[in-house]
Amino acid sequence: MDIATQAIEGGFADPVFDAQTVFRAVMDAMARPGTLQPLPVFARPPTPLSATAGAIALALCDNDTPLWLDPVLQAPAAVKSWLGFHTGAPLANTPADAHFALIAAPAEMMALDGFSQGTQDYPDRSTTLILQVGDLVSGAPLLLEGPGIERTATIAPAQMPRHFVEQWKQNNQRFPRGVDIVLATPDGVTCLPRTTRIKTMEA
Repeated sequence: MDIATQAIEGGFADPVFDAQTVFRAVMDAMARPGTLQPLPVFARPPTPLSATAGAIALALCDNDTPLWLDPVLQAPAAVKSWLGFHTGAPLANTPADAHFALIAAPAEMMALDGFSQGTQDYPDRSTTLILQVGDLVSGAPLLLEGPGIERTATIAPAQMPRHFVEQWKQNNQRFPRGVDIVLATPDGVTCLPRTTRIKTMEA
């Protein structure tokens, strides 16, 4: 299959309904951090972009939202062509220019403060990171507290960056600035908004 064909195929079958469904799942996950919002397979992007991360990009990105891809996703031309065709989103020159960032290899990701943090007046101009993770049970357990969580919640996402908890504490301290994270798993979506506090289970 050539790149042009790959770019066209695998998008939403019903663009309006599918985008609304994915958008609602992401918003529900943001409102209730640590919960998994199930998502059926709506998109079939070229590898190594996952079906869930691809669907989230299709629902959230458009021609006004610069998109940054990590090195794993930058390498295959088919991924860039597919995202460009289905979202119209321009590729950001640097992580700090991005409204959204797609990360296929979170364990190798740059530090959170390398992405746009927004400003005090416009905190919504920060980058939302969409991280592909294999599951929410095989990594280091994270204890979540904060708005939208009744007492605590626990997730253990796979392939997370080293020193993630320390970086996240710094992210909390920049509030109202700071990044938000969307975890895209094969089964659905879980979110870590900047208001969520994270501790390791040993802490």
